[in-house]
Formats: sequence, structure tokens, C-alpha cells
Amino acid sequence: MRTSPFLLLAAVTFSACDSPDPITEIEPAPLPEIAEEPAAPAFDPTLSTVRVSSTRQDWNQRQPWEKNAPRKRRSLGAVVSDTHVLTTAEMVTDATYLELETADGLKLAPARVEAVDYEANLALLTLEDADDDFFEALVPLEIAEAPKPGDVLDIVQVESNGIPLVTSGPIQSLDVISNFLPGQFFLAYEVKASMQKSASSFSLPVLSEGKLAGMLTNYNSDDQISDVTATPIVQRFLDDAADGSYEGFPSLGVATTSTDDTNFRSWLKLPEDNGGIYVSTVRKGSAADEAGLEKGDVILTVDGMDIDRQGYYEDPELGRVFWSHLVRGSKGAGDEVTLGVIRDGEVVELTATLERLQAAERLVPDYTYGKAPNFLIKGGLLFQELTRPMLETFGKEWESRAPLDLLDVYENPEAYEERFDRVVFLSGVIATPATVGYEPLRNLIVTEVNGKPVRDIKSLVEAFGATPADGLHSIRFDNQDFAVYLDDVLATNVDTQLLQRGLTKLSRTE
Repeated sequence: MRTSPFLLLAAVTFSACDSPDPITEIEPAPLPEIAEEPAAPAFDPTLSTVRVSSTRQDWNQRQPWEKNAPRKRRSLGAVVSDTHVLTTAEMVTDATYLELETADGLKLAPARVEAVDYEANLALLTLEDADDDFFEALVPLEIAEAPKPGDVLDIVQVESNGIPLVTSGPIQSLDVISNFLPGQFFLAYEVKASMQKSASSFSLPVLSEGKLAGMLTNYNSDDQISDVTATPIVQRFLDDAADGSYEGFPSLGVATTSTDDTNFRSWLKLPEDNGGIYVSTVRKGSAADEAGLEKGDVILTVDGMDIDRQGYYEDPELGRVFWSHLVRGSKGAGDEVTLGVIRDGEVVELTATLERLQAAERLVPDYTYGKAPNFLIKGGLLFQELTRPMLETFGKEWESRAPLDLLDVYENPEAYEERFDRVVFLSGVIATPATVGYEPLRNLIVTEVNGKPVRDIKSLVEAFGATPADGLHSIRFDNQDFAVYLDDVLATNVDTQLLQRGLTKLSRTE
């Protein structure tokens, strides 16, 4: 707030003299400088940010024929072109309606998703109506040069009345973190700043000298730390989406662990003056697998960068960064990465061509946003395909509370991939005349129906489609020495009654 200027008045005192001198003209003291009006910022964040509102409605994992109640979210997005806004993927998950609003609230426009990456937690929006003049007075943000630890970033908020609120703070550190989907790690800044509660703050643009540096994805009010998706990740996402055909960030397809332990290093035949990380898993068919990387190998270098025992390397611009950034963040699908590997005491060099692993290609998908769950109800038996969202319905401690057989599939998919394209399991039993005695059964992996192998929900529906010779459908399960028999006529009657009583559909095989 500007303080009104004031003058300091000095009193001048004269004393009488026996022989007074001629009066000397006293020059007035110079006036204090009046503070100028604070210069208007060179950049007005309200011209380059818009409110994003989403109505989201996800599917009920336990009752897959229906959706949960709708929910709403509001955030602040960054204008990145004459027709596009950058926000987080978290804002658009299972969205049934998206809307953009100018900071002054004078313009509203329906929006749609043009590109989304749930793993990197970024989404690019554009208008439903390409002829809408919504962007007419808005100014797209340029992408900043990648800031470094210690640099100050500005987190932008806009109050309900349209007044911008900018919170500045230094980058305290940077690392690869998982900010939305567990197990998906990308470079992020940790910014130390005391944020104020404000409207539309679910996710926020973060600037560096008036240019877009990243998107705030999380704020810890206790530590006053904000997680901000790093500039290189934002830049690569926008570059990839520029041609209208988004491919996404690639992966190598490995799990690694540190080699800090002295005995472990000795067993691996690693010299004491070397670093390196141990390859504990190589996903079948992955870029690493195709390149010849094996479980038990130790990665010493990635593209010539030395990897230390904890998996970090010294980036010439960013400092100490976890090695995965050399794959997920520095490269795109189709790019090559060179690995220096030690195997049985010998150094081997491998070249991997990176590829994007789509969620739909996983035996147990980590996420199913925008996709309705597949299922089948037959006579009251409810069959579903196994997904991580389904496992998460077992509660916050699902990794220990979910059934062991289902967890084993999730944790060791390679042991099941030859038999299944998707794992189908009996998730529950509706009490009907056809399921008497079977009510306690649940969470059993289905292997065959009527003697036909079940590889996914579609093959399950096909197996039930044929009328059994003896009138009884037989269902067998993994690791179980019994079968379930379902009367075909009775089950068909039950299915008809379930539809008559309001069930919208009995199956989905998308």
C-alpha cells in the first residue's frame, strides 16, 4: 500500500548579536524525494491464466454398471497458445463437462481435452467451439528457461474478484517424484513458499520472470512446500502435443534398487570405486528386454552419465538428479538410450529404443480414467477384470488387505501373462435362486468356463454364450480344487429379472 508523502519542517532559530551582521539569505533545505507510484508489473498474470472448472463422475468399481455421484473441481490454468490452456490431468479425470472462465469472470466457454498424460499429470485443453472468441484478449505464456535450485518462482492465484495473488519462493530442491499416480515418477521442483488459501487453487501455474516454469500439483501447509512439475516435463509434453497426436513419455521397463550395501556389492563383483544400480525386474517385451538387459545386471552409466549407488547422476544444468529423468523427461518414444552395464564382472554396453507403455497394455492396468470397467453378471455371479482401482477399493491399506492371489497378479504379472490378457475374477455374488450356497464366494481368479480358457472378460462372455449339454455351466478357478456349477435356465431367468428390476446392463466388454 502506498503511504502518503510528508515533509519534514525544520525550525531555524536566530540569536541577537551586539553588532548584527547583514541578513544572510538562507537557502531552503531540499525537499525529500517523493516516492513514485510503484511501477505496474510488466506482466499481468490475469491476462495469461484462466479458471478451469470440471464436473467429474467416475465409475463405481464395486457396482460397475453405474457411476458414482458427480463432483466438481476448480483450478487455474495457464494459457500456452492462442487456443490452448495447460492444466493437470487430475483436473480432467473422468470429466463429463469442462469449462474455461477468464479471470475477470466476463467470459465462459465449454472446453475439451486435446491431450492428456495421466502419468505426468498434465492436460492440454482447447475450446469445444473453435470459433469462440474466448482467447481474444488473452496473452499466451512463453516457456521459461529451466530454473535451478535457489532460483525464485512465482505461484499464481486469482481471487474470486479477479485480483491476482502471487506468492514467491525459492526452489529448495528438485527430484523425481510421484505427484498423482503412484509409481509414476517425473522431475519436479520443491518450492518453499507460504501459500494463502484462495479460490480455484486445486492446481496453479508457476512462473519464472513472467514465463511458465511449471504447474503446482501439491502444497504441504505444514512444511510450506509446493510440488511443481518441472519445466523440462512441461516443455516436452507441449512439444509432443503440438502436432495433435500425443505419444507420451517413454519407459525403459525396469525396476532397480541401490547398491549401497558392501556385501551386496561384493556378491555382484562391483569395484569399490564404481557406483551403479541393481536391476531387480525387467518387464517382458519392454525396451530394456528387447535391448538384452537382464535381471541381476547393474547399470553403471546412462548415455555416458555415471550413476551412483543410490541411482543419482550429476546433471550439468540441474545438479543431482535421479537416473530415471534420463529416460522419462529427457527423451521421447522412439529415442535411443545407451546403457553401460556390468554383468558377472564384465562391462557390457547396450542400446535400448524407448517406447511408451500404454495403460491398456498392462495385465493389471494402473488406471482406467475415461474407460468404463468391464464386467459380466450371470445368474447373480459378478465377474470383473482386475485393475489397480479395483484393488484400491479394499481401503487405504489395500496393499496388505487385498486378497493375496489378486495382489500376486498385480506384483508379479510376468507369472500370469502367458495365460491371461486380462485377469478375470469372481468379485461378488448377488443372492438369487441360481446362486444358493455360493454367496460367500468372492475374489477368485477364473481360469475356464465350460472347458474354455478365460483370457479376458470377452472370452468369458463367449464361453457362457454356448448352452451346456447337461444344462449346467461349469466355472473353474486358479489355485482351487473345486468348480462352481450354474443352472443355465435358472441363471437366464434371474438375468431377465435383474434387468426388469432396474439393472441397466448385464455386461460390458469394451
